[in-house]
Amino acid sequence: MKKAVILIFVFILVCRPVYADPDISCKSAVLMEQSTGRVLYSLNPHEKLPPASVTKIMTMLLAMEEIDSGNLKLTDTVTASQHAKEMGGSTIYLDTGEVMTVDDIMKGIAVASGNDACVAIAEHIAGSEEDFVARMNARAEELGMHDTHFVNCNGLDAEGHVTSAYDIALMSRELLKHEGIFKYTTIWMDSLRGGAFTLSNTNKLIRFYSGANGLKTGSTSGAGCCISGTAKRDNMQLIASVMGSESSDKRFSSARALLDFGFANYALSDLSSLADLSGSVPVLRGTEKEAQPELSAPFVALTEKSKKNKITAETYLYGSVSAPVKKGDTLGTVKYSLDGEPLGSCNIVAKYDIPQKSFIMFYLETLSRWVKG
Repeated sequence: MKKAVILIFVFILVCRPVYADPDISCKSAVLMEQSTGRVLYSLNPHEKLPPASVTKIMTMLLAMEEIDSGNLKLTDTVTASQHAKEMGGSTIYLDTGEVMTVDDIMKGIAVASGNDACVAIAEHIAGSEEDFVARMNARAEELGMHDTHFVNCNGLDAEGHVTSAYDIALMSRELLKHEGIFKYTTIWMDSLRGGAFTLSNTNKLIRFYSGANGLKTGSTSGAGCCISGTAKRDNMQLIASVMGSESSDKRFSSARALLDFGFANYALSDLSSLADLSGSVPVLRGTEKEAQPELSAPFVALTEKSKKNKITAETYLYGSVSAPVKKGDTLGTVKYSLDGEPLGSCNIVAKYDIPQKSFIMFYLETLSRWVKG
């Protein structure tokens, strides 16, 4: 039996809803819903700015793709190079020749924002930081990150190393598809080297914001304070990317304001119950006279909370179908709308298999009807 895939649809209203804009203090920002990619709020979303350590989202994405594909194991060991040791800024103080597992390196990147850990994993995966950065830029292009150019793997200030709030949301959205990343991004405090080196998450949202599950902070003199803050409530995952705040406090307050705005005004709603599935579809020459309908999958839509009760559904069933009918065969469709604007549709399918009558059965039934006359 095929696994049902949840259908998620996005609708755009003709008029923008009248909500008070979130109170944020930054150069640019984007609030995105993860499953749909819909932008719920933006401020200068495509302005090219230095991202500082938020760069590491792409580094972690490439690492998680290697891990999930089986090319890299968490138990594999990484040997730190002299180049990794020489990194400035936030580090986990790797020494030349020091060996750590991939698991600990990922922890060092996600929790402590280790610039040296980024170089170590980059060299382990691609052979050199330069070749890894080429992969970062190639992946950015694949994701449609048109405002982005990476020069290094950790976000230290460098000429031409830029991205945008929108592009940060795009790569964050992709990273969130790898559930293994939450093992690291939700850590508040931990340690490395058998407890000798304490880690404390640079992302305060993890401890102080309900539902927070990531993702990465960043700050340099050139970038100011940045963050991709992510949180999940009631099955809705939001991404708040903030760039160029003047202080760490303003960065976090801006991210909180964006997330609050999203959770207060939007919801992922299962609209399946609006479909009228009380009817059935006649089956010609089937062992059963009627096929019972069901939705091909739950219909989930990103909706404004204030307008959810205005959503309607129209059900259309076929006049008849011919046997044999297979479970999952299309029997009709349900169309959802809001104030006359279409939201999307979902197929109605057969709940069960209905075999075709055998020739003998068909002949006997025909004869019986003829005799009864």
